[in-house]
Amino acid sequence: MVTNIAAYHFTPIEAPADFATALRARAEALALRGSVLVAGEGLNLFLAGGAEAIESFLAPLHEDARFAGLRVKYSHSARIPFARLKVKVKPEIISFRRPGTTPEDARAPVVEPRTLARWLQQGHDDAGRRVVMLDTRNAQEIEYGTFAGALTLPIDKFTDLPAALEPHRDALTDATVVSFCTGGIRCEKAALWMRAEGMDNVLQLDDGILGYFEQVGGFGFDGACFVFDERVALRPDLTPLVDEAADAA
Repeated sequence: MVTNIAAYHFTPIEAPADFATALRARAEALALRGSVLVAGEGLNLFLAGGAEAIESFLAPLHEDARFAGLRVKYSHSARIPFARLKVKVKPEIISFRRPGTTPEDARAPVVEPRTLARWLQQGHDDAGRRVVMLDTRNAQEIEYGTFAGALTLPIDKFTDLPAALEPHRDALTDATVVSFCTGGIRCEKAALWMRAEGMDNVLQLDDGILGYFEQVGGFGFDGACFVFDERVALRPDLTPLVDEAADAA
């Protein structure tokens, strides 16, 4: 059984290239595959391998004060869903190209998965306001699944979101808007940007869809969550939509 992890953390990294080199060496020594993105603003990773190897990779990060708040989302598959290991240094751990969208001092307000599930069940938030789920992912991902009734935007990449959202802003003023994405990075940046643009009724779904699946399951979600690897998408029970070794068994 292969252990798959998804994790990101915003924290200042003064020498991203050196840090990336160290992470590559550790991942290669442990025979891990996947992707690791490093930027001055933090770390974003999707990795797969043996359970002990994964924990050995994570141990130094957990001991590093910069990553004290690192939260890791786990899933499993019958085979490693990545062809190779890719480690890259980028200007951002997810490209958005909008200033002020790195949570240097504080994150945008969050809603926890179990609280969101309760809001969806009762049809409003605790203040009685209607809840609008805002999908910040691209159209390819949305085809595999999203929250029922979510506001989806016809975008091909995350940088397209501001322009695509503009026609909807007035219609969202009376709602509690919950920004969501796969693991939390995009909805965190989007929520910070929207609040800076005057939309103070925006929250982010803590830990994204994968965190919601992990803590709640599939309540209120139609379909599966697309992932950018050979599993294609994860069902609400975090099993892969495609798992060739399991399918062949």
